[in-house]
Amino acid sequence: MNKILAFETSCDDTSVAVIDTNYKVHANLISSQTTHADFGGVVPELASRLHLKNIMKITKAAMIKAEVDFDDITAVAVSVNPGLIGALLVGVSFAKSLAYSLGKPLIAVNHMLGHIYANKIENPDLEPPYLALVVSGGHTELVDFKSYDVFKIVGRTRDDASGEAFDKVAKLLDLGYPGGPIIDRIAKNGDPEFVDFPRAMNRKDVYDFSFSGFKTAVRNYLESHSPDYIQEHIADITASVQKAIIDSLVSKTINYARKSGTKNIIVAGGVSANSLLRSEMQSKVKKMGAKVFFPALEYCMDNAAMIGAAAVQKLERKEFADLSLNAFSTKGVRFI
Repeated sequence: MNKILAFETSCDDTSVAVIDTNYKVHANLISSQTTHADFGGVVPELASRLHLKNIMKITKAAMIKAEVDFDDITAVAVSVNPGLIGALLVGVSFAKSLAYSLGKPLIAVNHMLGHIYANKIENPDLEPPYLALVVSGGHTELVDFKSYDVFKIVGRTRDDASGEAFDKVAKLLDLGYPGGPIIDRIAKNGDPEFVDFPRAMNRKDVYDFSFSGFKTAVRNYLESHSPDYIQEHIADITASVQKAIIDSLVSKTINYARKSGTKNIIVAGGVSANSLLRSEMQSKVKKMGAKVFFPALEYCMDNAAMIGAAAVQKLERKEFADLSLNAFSTKGVRFI
């Protein structure tokens, strides 16, 4: 059985995984950089330095957990875009040097495609056509896949991504970072109808997203109420915030799925862990007689197992990168 050693360093998580070509994960270790919470967001230079500090020891630990040595590895895979350029360069440089020294093929993986392929880990038979909603800290895209290499981006954010909207609102409320999981937890005890925040670009046959105006609306609302009032109704406010973001994601996805006749919907990226997104999407998809797939919670956030999963077919097709491979930060779903 061929095994892939995969690396993910696109933002603030250093991750190393070993996965085989049947999508079985033998190890998937993640070192999360909690230091960034002190700054309310990721500091790129600090992220790069922490990747440098951690990547070697995490690689050793992943190999031990997977009970493999380098002779058992068939190929080396690495996330090359999009992301923080300095952080990406750490992973790419390390993977290139390792592949070269071991004489193993190198596979370049788009980070966002990695999020999509995370669904293959628990659903290895999942095949296109499908509609993918990719939602993370810096990305929100709706992608119609006809096959693995024929796809169309039918919707994308015009400004902030959904994950950024969660983070920025959490910062306005002084809740901490990352904001999505915190808001999701607090909102469980709130009334989602408490505040009717706007849903931008809410028009027929418009599948792009926008959260910048929503963020401004939340800020204006908070500035118009006293700190005591906000604290008293924090659960209701966060529930209303969450509902506004999730409504936009779900409605546009379902509307396009109905129009296109899509029967399989994939949700991917960090925001796919959101409990309301999962319940709302499952409910709406069931009513239209389709199926929806989510990654296991451990594969929603940035991780190397998803990068390895995206590399499986490239390994089978022998789509290898050479040592001139470089990282780049261009946003969006792109094949390398």
